[in-house]
Amino acid sequence: MRASRQPDETADHPRPDDASQAEGTRWSRIAHDIAGAIEKGEYADGSTLPSAAALAERYGVNRHTVRQAFRHLQDLGLVTVERGRGTIVRGHRFPYRLGRRVSFRANFGAAGIDAGGEVIESRVTEADADVALLLRLATGAPIWEIRTLSRAAGMAVSTSVHRLGVASFPEFDRRIVAARASMTAAFASYGIADYVRLSTRLTARAATRIESRVLGIGRDAPVMQSFAVDGLEDGTPLQVVVGAFAGDKVEMVLDQSS
Repeated sequence: MRASRQPDETADHPRPDDASQAEGTRWSRIAHDIAGAIEKGEYADGSTLPSAAALAERYGVNRHTVRQAFRHLQDLGLVTVERGRGTIVRGHRFPYRLGRRVSFRANFGAAGIDAGGEVIESRVTEADADVALLLRLATGAPIWEIRTLSRAAGMAVSTSVHRLGVASFPEFDRRIVAARASMTAAFASYGIADYVRLSTRLTARAATRIESRVLGIGRDAPVMQSFAVDGLEDGTPLQVVVGAFAGDKVEMVLDQSS
């Protein structure tokens, strides 16, 4: 009896020198299976993978092994781990065009993707020297500081802080809410039918605490920061906007035709 059980005991309890190899094979297999299922469309973008506990039971491994597979899939850009939601499939990134005219809703609408946004907070503050210079204001002049959150296909993909002069845009806090966070619609309410991107600077960095919270990403997850100035065709500045795009959800596309 003891001899007949020996193979099973060896399979269940690998020798110490084989343990790491066996574990590596297990998490690799799980990651390979899930990646293949994503590629075949069995898990749609935005869907939630089974829990670590469920997959551990299915594959006969411990949860640590499944979490290692999740980490590998995250490194490949196929999934993200979001607090309160689990492991989310991110099979591809949304394209975001950068050109002379930049509009979040128009950008995604052109790709057939529903887009929208909301105002998270607004306040009046004083322009520091850098913002004042860009907006052609006196240092210390009152400016609006408006934070918005933008979604594509129901997913939070970016959050932005808009700064613009209070004197030029009275009651902007109310108008941007009425416009459902659309800067194009808000500017139109002041008679500004068109505006362009005067300059853009892109920087990769780690998410801040508030960006992590509103975008549902890790505290140190990568974001693409866009520091931009929008204005009229004649170069008159309207706003300074700093946007943070979730690095695993958006790819920047330079569009020289717009």
